[in-house]
This record gives sequence, C-alpha cells and structure tokens, in this order.
Amino acid sequence: MLRLLKFLKKNVFQILLIVVLLIFQANCDLALPDYTSRIINVGVQQGGIEETIPKLIRKSKLEEILLFVDPSERQDILKNYTLVTKKSDEYPYDILEKEDIYVLDNEDYENTDFERAMLVDYMMTTDEQEGVAVQEKMKENLPSEMQQMNLIDIIKMMPEDDLSSMRKNIQDQFKEMPDTIVSQSATSFIRSEYKEIGVNTDKIQSDYILVSGLKMLGIALLSMGLTISVSLLASRIGASLAKRVRKAEFDKALRFSRAEYKKFGISSLITRNTNDVQQVQLMIVMTLRLLIYAPILALGAVRKVLTTAPSMTWIIWVGIAVVFTIVITLFAVAMPKFKKVQKLLDRLNQVTREIITGIPVIRAFSNQKYEEERFDKANVDLKKTNLFVNRVMNVMMPTMMFTMNGICILIIWNGAHGIDQGLIQVGDMLAFIQYAMQIIMAFLMISMFSILLPRANVSASRIMEVLEEDESIKDPTRPKTFSKRIQGEVEFKNVSFRYPDSDEDVLTDISFKATKGTTTAFIGSTGSGKSTLINLIPRLYDVTKGEVLVDGINVKDVLLKDLHHKIGYVPQKGILFSGTIESNIKFSDENMSDEQMKKAAQIAQAEDFILEKKKGYQSEISQGGTNVSGGQKQRLSIARAVAMDPEIYIFDDSFSALDFKTDYLLRKALYENAKDATIFIVAQRINTIMKADQIVVLNEGKVVGIGRHEELLKTCEVYREIAESQLSKEELENGQSTN
Repeated sequence: MLRLLKFLKKNVFQILLIVVLLIFQANCDLALPDYTSRIINVGVQQGGIEETIPKLIRKSKLEEILLFVDPSERQDILKNYTLVTKKSDEYPYDILEKEDIYVLDNEDYENTDFERAMLVDYMMTTDEQEGVAVQEKMKENLPSEMQQMNLIDIIKMMPEDDLSSMRKNIQDQFKEMPDTIVSQSATSFIRSEYKEIGVNTDKIQSDYILVSGLKMLGIALLSMGLTISVSLLASRIGASLAKRVRKAEFDKALRFSRAEYKKFGISSLITRNTNDVQQVQLMIVMTLRLLIYAPILALGAVRKVLTTAPSMTWIIWVGIAVVFTIVITLFAVAMPKFKKVQKLLDRLNQVTREIITGIPVIRAFSNQKYEEERFDKANVDLKKTNLFVNRVMNVMMPTMMFTMNGICILIIWNGAHGIDQGLIQVGDMLAFIQYAMQIIMAFLMISMFSILLPRANVSASRIMEVLEEDESIKDPTRPKTFSKRIQGEVEFKNVSFRYPDSDEDVLTDISFKATKGTTTAFIGSTGSGKSTLINLIPRLYDVTKGEVLVDGINVKDVLLKDLHHKIGYVPQKGILFSGTIESNIKFSDENMSDEQMKKAAQIAQAEDFILEKKKGYQSEISQGGTNVSGGQKQRLSIARAVAMDPEIYIFDDSFSALDFKTDYLLRKALYENAKDATIFIVAQRINTIMKADQIVVLNEGKVVGIGRHEELLKTCEVYREIAESQLSKEELENGQSTN
C-alpha cells in the first residue's frame, strides 16, 4: 500500500491542508462537551454565575464575611474593592438608598480564603434546610438566651482570641473539603447577594444559557463546514489518485507483450484497473477523513478527560482494551478471507467474459445449462466469501455499541458516587461521558479503517504487480534510427523462438530476406509457426536467438513507435473499435484526408458495402465490430492498414473470410497500389499466395522450402501436398488457379 503513495506527490499541499482542517475540527468537537458541562454546572446549578468572587457586595455583608478571614487577609480583600455610596446610571440599585455597596475593581482577583469565608457566612445565614441544620448544631451548647440570637451577632460578640480559634478550626475543616463544593457554595452566596442588591439574576442565568447555546451552535456549524471541506478535499485527492493509478496501470498494460497478457489474464487486468483501484481510492479517502482525524480526536479527548475527572480515567483504558480485543479477534477470523475475495472476483469476471464472448458457440452447441452452472459456481463462491466477511464485520458494530453503553453505565455509576462526595459536578460527569464516547468512537473509526485495510492492501499489491512487472519487450536505452538508404527490407538471420513458459522452440533457425517491392508468403500446416514468425517483425514477441533486421537494423535497437510506424499490420482476427467506419479507417491518423481514407477502402474492396449503408462512412461500428460480418470486418481491418501507406505490410491470414473473387480483386488492387512496399502474407489457401515473389514453407517450426510456386511444387514435398489438397491437377500443371 505504501508503494502507491508516490502517486500522492502532487497532493501534498492539499493533504497538509486537510490535517490543519482536521485539527480545527477536532478542537470544535472537543469544545462542545465543555460547553454542555458549563451550561449544566454554571447555567443551571450556579444560575449563570461564573465568578467565585462577588463583583458586587453589600458593605454590611462584606463586614460579616471578614469576620471569618484572618486579619492579615482583610486589607488585601478590601483594596480590590471600591465603596459606592450613591445610586447612579452605572449602579441603579435601590439598595444604595439604604446602605453602601462594594464594587470589585479587579475581575481576575482570586482568594480561596475569601471563598471559604463566604461559604461559612452563607451556611450561618441561609434559611435552606442544610444551612439551618448547621446553625442549630452550632447553637446546641450555647446558653438558652443566646439560642434565639443570630449566629453572626453571637460571633461579633466573641473575643478576638476565641474568634481566631474559631477561624483556625474552620480552616482545618475546609482543607479536606473539595474545591468544587467550595466554589458552588460561593456562587450560591454570590447569587443570593446579587438578589439582595437588586441584580436581575434570572436574566444573568438566561443570558448565560442563551450565549453558551449560540456559541455551541456556531461551533457545531463550523465543525460541519470543516467536515464538508475535508470530505470534498479527500474525495478530490482520492479521485485524483485513482485517475493517476489507472492511467499508469493502463499505460503499463499498453506496453505489455503477449507474454505479460498471458501471465496476468485480460479479465484480471481489467479488475486490477477498476475494482482494485476503487478499493485503494476508498482507502485513501477514509485515511484522510478518518485515520488522521481519529488519533487527533482521541488525544484531545484524553487530555480533556484528565482535566475533567482524573479519578475516572481508568474506565477509558478499560473501554479501549475491550475495543482492541474485539477488533483483533474479529480480524484474526476475517483476514484470510479478504485476500480470497479479490481472486474470486477475478474468477467471476473471467467466467463472465468467456460466456458473453462465446454466446454464439454456447447456443450453437446447446450448452447454456453447463455455462449457467459454471457462472453460478463462481458467483456463489464469491457470495459465500463476501457473506462470511460481512457477517464477521457486522458483529463488530453491535459489540462496539454494547461496549460503549456499558462504559456509559460504568461512568454514571462511578460518577454518581463522585457527585455525592463532592468530587465532581453533574456537568463534568456528562462531559466525561461525551469525551469517553469520542475516544471510543476514535478507536471505532480506526477499527472501521481496519476493515478496509486488508482488502485495499491486497488490491494495492495486485496493482503494484502490474506496475512493477518488467516488460519483456521494451525500447532500447540507446535507440538507433532507420536508414534512409534502405527501405522496406526485412531479414531473418538464424532466428529461433520459444514461448516464455515453453521448454521447446516453436521456431528453429529461420533465415530469409524480403526486399522492397516484393511479396513474401508463408504457408504450412496448422501450428507450424506462421503467425508466430511474422509477429516477430513488429516485436509482438522477441526472438530467443538470432536477429530480425528491418532496413538493416535489429528491431530490438529501434524505438517501438518508429518500428510500428513503418508497418501496416492486419491481425489474424479482425478487430474494430466502437465508433464509425471513418474513425476505424483513420485509426492511425485522425487528421487523414477523406481522399486517402476512401482510396484505402477501395483497395480493400470495402467501399461497396460502406456506400450501401445510409450514413456511409459515418455508419456506427459497435464494440468489436459485432454489427458487421466477418468479411466486412476483415476488409475494414485491411483498409485501416492500407490507409497508413506503410513501407511493410503484414497480413496474418487476413483474407480467410473473403470469397475468392473479393480475395483476387483485393490482392490485385493491393499489388497495383503498393508496388514499392514489402508485403508479407500468411495464408492457408494456395491461390492466395501462388503469385508471391517468394513462398516460405514451414513445418513444425522449421523452414522446409523457400521459392516461387513453380519451384516449390518440384522441390518441396510439404508444399506439393498442400497444393494437391487444394488445387486440381490441371491448375497445378498450368501453375494458376481458376478461382
């Protein structure tokens, strides 16, 4: 998989941008639980009061509180406040008509002793049940006449030494009290004090909740925008990668020889360039969208968890351990099947291609039932494997949900005890649950990524097999150019050839020369090596021994495009491409003149049937030329080669589908219009080649005769046997065919 990353070089900037956007997105997602916690803790429980030091406080109340503060701290507290004695636009409180208030100058001021003193004062003056119980307990040992008095008034009457001792006892008791209880009690006191002063505390609460909600909405919208942006960028990068990989794979396949096509198989090459690339594309998109985001989110959530409720972090580690155990177990079961899926897909494509291509033969032999069973087996094998993999993976989601819900229950159970002990607040517990879910979801994303990884890794390996395959036929490092002095000359020097997977030569020690303006024909029994021999000229195969020279230069020493530019090749099986008749004839040069195209069609004896069509040269040709007959397909293939006006023509049994009359007229027109070209013809019919300048007779891969028709009848037994099987005695004696 890593070897394919070289195709992402052009997208480095976009990838870096995605990482930056994901960091911002993670921060947005991590901020939402914190706002939820604040709304519950501050907005609901504390009435929207965030500060733990009152911004406004009555003079009489501050004097009460200072009773519970060490004398050394009193001046520090007072110097942070300014005394306001009159009602004004800035301080429009009616209470100023009765008493003065203090206004906090420094909003960043903090003082833990002040907070604890407020808590003590609040407990001694509140009429809430918990405070009243504390007040009654403190009065138990007092004289009966003092039990009816206010506790604050009693404390004011205490000597300084007793007051100092009381303060010390209070401080010792508060040292073990959690800061959350102290802070919550301080805010409760502040809210009560604000009400006494005349501040609209309900508006403070509603404003706080509204502002916090709007901030959450803004963060959620920003997160959504970032998510959409990342998804678009990731999709573009994935599509761009797929395009480059497909092009590289396709370009590589175009350079393959028949040996490589045989090694991989056409159906497999198609699968590798479609389904396998799609798997890799999906993997890249998921990597950019989830794999990078998951650890960023998880690390951020862990950091938040450690600051929110450190005492419950063990629950997170338990959850992660369970998730990893589930993922590892499932993939140990499913991994071997992932590798099998792609091979079964190859097999299904191969069977489908064979059946569709061979439909006429299958119907002719009434063999539909067998082919249906063959397709059904390949289809069922793939279905069973896919079902097994999907069922194993489907177990993951409910198992993960069960784990997540179990963790939620554990957090609530443990958090309830913490709330009861004053260690955490309700909002903190809810935020902890959300952070825990984010951590688990991050690992769930990684596990989902792991579902795609094995299949994508197999696909990437299959793609790299194609891209890294060493071509058996390739351009030389120091190419030569063809001589202008010699043109159209082809020479075989002691050529031998064997297929890559064969132990024996199919051609042995072949030597002959064909010069400009001559026709060389090849004939022999089936399997004698005729087609293989002429395929060595355009380097569809490379010789095992010896040399093939074109214009005096070894074909291995020139660029393939230069070699192919000199050759007009008509294969044994006529191949047409989807488009029009015109586009097929002009296949070598789309800018070819119409006159040149029409002349080629006339030479190939194709113009008659072309003009019979309503659209003429603009008539549609379906894929593979299935909407024209075999003879018409051959003639169009020949016209395509003739339109090139090459120096060398190669006809690999290209007249087999033509009737004798069309064959004769085509060869006559060809010889008249290609007098300066070198022509090679592979044929099974004697009458097609008997006028050739030289005929090469092959038998079991060896040359058993070279010469003209008349000579070979006398000197070559193999040729004479072929001729006697096709021509009458009179035709043999006259040296010509009546056809």
